[in-house]
Amino acid sequence: MPTAPALTDHRLLERPFQVDGPEAFNALALDLFRLHAAHNPVYRGFLQGLGVDPSTVDQVDRIPFLPIGVFRNHRVLLDGLDPGSFFTSSGTTGSVTSHHHVPWPELYERSFMTSFRSVYGDPAEWRILALLPAYLEREGSSLVYMAHKLIASTGDPLSDTYLYKYAELAEVLRRSEAEGRKTLLIGVTFALLDLAEQFPRPLPHTVIMETGGMKGRRPEIVREELHRILKAAFGVPQVHSEYGMTELLSQAWSVGDGIYRCPPWMQVVVRDVNDPFNTLPDGRTGGLNIIDLANIASCPFIATQDLGRKYADGSFEVLGRFDHSDVRGCNLMVE
Repeated sequence: MPTAPALTDHRLLERPFQVDGPEAFNALALDLFRLHAAHNPVYRGFLQGLGVDPSTVDQVDRIPFLPIGVFRNHRVLLDGLDPGSFFTSSGTTGSVTSHHHVPWPELYERSFMTSFRSVYGDPAEWRILALLPAYLEREGSSLVYMAHKLIASTGDPLSDTYLYKYAELAEVLRRSEAEGRKTLLIGVTFALLDLAEQFPRPLPHTVIMETGGMKGRRPEIVREELHRILKAAFGVPQVHSEYGMTELLSQAWSVGDGIYRCPPWMQVVVRDVNDPFNTLPDGRTGGLNIIDLANIASCPFIATQDLGRKYADGSFEVLGRFDHSDVRGCNLMVE
């Protein structure tokens, strides 16, 4: 069994990016399960609360998923690690935000850079514009961290972040189109709708990528309606999406229709909303569990508050969120 000090051996930090199929994925998932069961106080306590003997978990589909709400009240981290930096979630006024302690920010950077390149190519080929109000207005956003790194990687002087600067952003988009410059506009959903209303124009050289939701700024609408509005306003054939969260170090990307695909070191499992220890077959709607093998230091096995469905090819879609902040039947240690 690996020990926490073994994390100084950077071969473990390389393993997520060496996953090249189910065998390698399952082997690393089980190795990380054993590591966390032995050396992660929060995850170990969670297993004890469930009455799970780690020695009996010999298959990936038997690994319990830690409720994501635990990050609000506990430091989820392997023994002996310096918390280093951390990311925080957004939250309503007075709510408790999640803290994801990240000893190695470079691991997060490698994760999103590798997965981004696999879908979109070298960031240097793009002009990247990030319309991220709400996220830019607080400290500790992992989304802003990713956006800044991607923007810096473009080497383009017009790549930048924008905070309610809709007119300035619209002018940069106009210039990009005039130049025929391949451009990525990643924006929080409510801000993209604001831009669509104030500055609609055809953007044939631009990829529109939505993320982050309404953040209470607008009424919620279904994905199909959101994409219809954005496609009509900007004349694009598809709206792309990014799926990530504070508590994960990996992203899934959608190039249209809200269908996300994971990098090789990340998988989605769908659980029954009434029995969180029951896994649902492909095509059924339930709660999304995430295995993120880049989450070496905190916890690679997360039960999210998102509802969705997975398909036979491993892709998935997100259909909404649980009504309550605690995942039903999975609230051990959350309070």
